[in-house]
Amino acid sequence: MVTIADVARAAGVSPSTVSYVLSGKRSISEDTRRRVQRSIRKLGYHPNAGARALASSRTNLLALVVPLRTDLNVPVAMQFVAATVSEARAYDYDVLVLTKDEGPDGLRRVTGSSIADALIVMDVESADPRVPVLQSLDRPVVLIGVPDEPGDLTCVDLDFEAAGAQCVRHLAGLGHRTIALLGPSPVVYERGTSYAGRFLKGFKQTATAAKIRETSMPCAPTYEALRICLDNLLARRRAITGLVVHNEAILGPLLSELARRGKKVPQDISVLAVCPDDMAVSQAIPLTSVSIPSIAVGELAVEMVMKRLDGVTAAEVRLLSPVLTDRGSTGRP
Repeated sequence: MVTIADVARAAGVSPSTVSYVLSGKRSISEDTRRRVQRSIRKLGYHPNAGARALASSRTNLLALVVPLRTDLNVPVAMQFVAATVSEARAYDYDVLVLTKDEGPDGLRRVTGSSIADALIVMDVESADPRVPVLQSLDRPVVLIGVPDEPGDLTCVDLDFEAAGAQCVRHLAGLGHRTIALLGPSPVVYERGTSYAGRFLKGFKQTATAAKIRETSMPCAPTYEALRICLDNLLARRRAITGLVVHNEAILGPLLSELARRGKKVPQDISVLAVCPDDMAVSQAIPLTSVSIPSIAVGELAVEMVMKRLDGVTAAEVRLLSPVLTDRGSTGRP
């Protein structure tokens, strides 16, 4: 059976250093921590959970709050979940996924039970009613998403405002002067979900500054809703030549419906998606896209919450710069 001494020997450190990495009782350099964690994974070391919890007053559990609402794109949400779980294991932590819509009372219940050492919260709203409660908790919290007033909460997300702006600049650079945005479901905007509002702001402001005609339209993730949206957009007197799609669930149906209407991509209309890269390349036509970096965001969320557990108290908001990949679904109008 692998012992803590075996891990220490493989990592080139003392057994007490391995113990401190596991317990979090002392600050350990990031390089040493990573070296110890690599040795743990390589050797398959499994510390006794009960003894570890008693020694450290920690459960070695993270609570990940991800409400599974009807308007949530589950495949994308699960990419965030998978990345978070995988990165947590590198720190010898497990993840408790809470799929219920945990409002302020639910969050108090979770933390009051001491079931988890820290919380990672997804699906953040601009004026999120959970923020005051999260700020008052006696344990670290990291948000995947950014409320309007994060205060002393740590947040990580894609810079969706910059992503909206980048989409407009890409189409403008190709010569498009009349463009449209097919956004998430109406209830996403009605709820004030942070990422949707920030993207829309970047899209509209950049189009206005560039003197580009733009229109934006929320679209429920059904074929009928998509058909009505396209009827509205394509019937306009000034033809829309560029379409930005910030709604992963409608990408496949959109391409099918455009083909049914005799619209070729990109010859008749350019299509630019905002989605994870694997979704962009798996469509009937590989799509030019701004990537939603779910893996990077999930890993960063865990890294940031671990820093808070180690006593790094300074809050930070980290926004990842958008990356656009041209796969040929956009062209000159």
